[in-house]
Amino acid sequence: MIEQIKARWSAEGGYGEVWKIALPLILSTGSLSLQFFIDRVFLTWYSPEAIAASMPAGMLNWTVMCLFVGTAAYTATFVAQYFGAKQPENIGPAVWQGIHIAWITILVSLAFYLSSDALFAFIDHSPEVQALETLYFKILLVGAPFVVVANAISGFFSGLGKTWTVMWCNIAGTVVNLILDYAWIFGNWGFPEWGMTGAGWATVLGVITPSVLFIGIMLRDKYDEEYHTRRGWRINRELFGRLIKYGLPTGLQYMLEVCAFTLFIFMIGKVGILDLAASNIAININSLAFMPMFGLSVAVSVLVGQHLGENKPALAEKATWSAYHMAFTFFGVLGVGYYAFPELFLWPFELQAADEDFSQISAIVIILLKFVALYSLFDAGVMIFSGALKGAGDTRFVAIASVGISWGGMLVPSIYFLYAGYNVYWFWAALTFYVCALCVVFYFRFRQGKWQSMRVIDTTSTEGADTLEAEEANSAIPNAEPAS
Repeated sequence: MIEQIKARWSAEGGYGEVWKIALPLILSTGSLSLQFFIDRVFLTWYSPEAIAASMPAGMLNWTVMCLFVGTAAYTATFVAQYFGAKQPENIGPAVWQGIHIAWITILVSLAFYLSSDALFAFIDHSPEVQALETLYFKILLVGAPFVVVANAISGFFSGLGKTWTVMWCNIAGTVVNLILDYAWIFGNWGFPEWGMTGAGWATVLGVITPSVLFIGIMLRDKYDEEYHTRRGWRINRELFGRLIKYGLPTGLQYMLEVCAFTLFIFMIGKVGILDLAASNIAININSLAFMPMFGLSVAVSVLVGQHLGENKPALAEKATWSAYHMAFTFFGVLGVGYYAFPELFLWPFELQAADEDFSQISAIVIILLKFVALYSLFDAGVMIFSGALKGAGDTRFVAIASVGISWGGMLVPSIYFLYAGYNVYWFWAALTFYVCALCVVFYFRFRQGKWQSMRVIDTTSTEGADTLEAEEANSAIPNAEPAS
């Protein structure tokens, strides 16, 4: 077995190739995971109401943004396939189409900002939680356009395989966020104690930082000369249309899936404030595994895109399985930790939390982590196989499956559990079913192999047939239009 691992490490499409692209992305998304984790720890120390409000407001903010972020971030697949096909002059213009989506984000964020008081009043959590939710949500909306820009440009570096640049820019944003969190939430280093307001503005400055760094690096002369990163700034209707065609399903998937999850969190808030706080902590702990592995999922999309751009689908498949072996091992080890040693993950939250409140919360979290331990194993398949399908351009199927199962398998049962008076554990059983079912669906779609003939870029001569097959494969999926 050791010899087989060594051979696969050095082989093309093997563990080494995946690791080279994935490691900086894992560290990058891992730094974001650490940022969210410490944010929630600080808010837990501050008050139960603050931690209870942070997740619903943060999820609703992400629901607003993710349609645009998911669409803009799909530039990574365009860059990867253009890079593999040796068409560098199209890379800069493709990235700029994603950047221009930020203008739409500004208008949408403004509309939600103006309606946020009425929105959280309709959700009707307890008054003290509702006030903090509204405040936090309004502040986070200010950073939404910068998140879109950062994701569009990070797709440029990821698609080229320059993932260390993505890592350092994102880590810079994480460092800024955490320093300002500590200073502004608690009033350290001579700053006033701003609580939830400080947490919100620290997050906004944390997302502005990488977007500014990404722009400054991308516009350097060496990138403009090879990839037209300055010359390609104008809107290209044909290229923008293709980004919308293939990227919008991913954005819609993120939006509707996150919307389902946000409603799921809101319903748990109706069960009780302690159940909501416990669920927020369990999800935050789970993000320690989910976010780093999201970096591996992005790496799979990049490698599949590059190998398909080179017309080497066998290598794309091999790289996907190599990534799956790595993800399953990681989730398996961490799942054992969640199940056997839950107190270890709860320890940071307990340090300065109020004992009378947290003892009840921690008892719930320990049980919830057993659900996390189970579905983590299936999360490995969800992330890797969906990453491969997206890297090929099979975004409509991924969107339809993700939205259908999240709403039908998780949200609808949760609505029944809420009105039937079931406890929080039934909600988490629905969440577990959703992840497991999605893994099975993506696995069979991947094994079917249609993705191997798909391309999202303009191709010439013999490659034209591949593009046609990709379009036919996507158009054959029922109800695949954005209106669905």
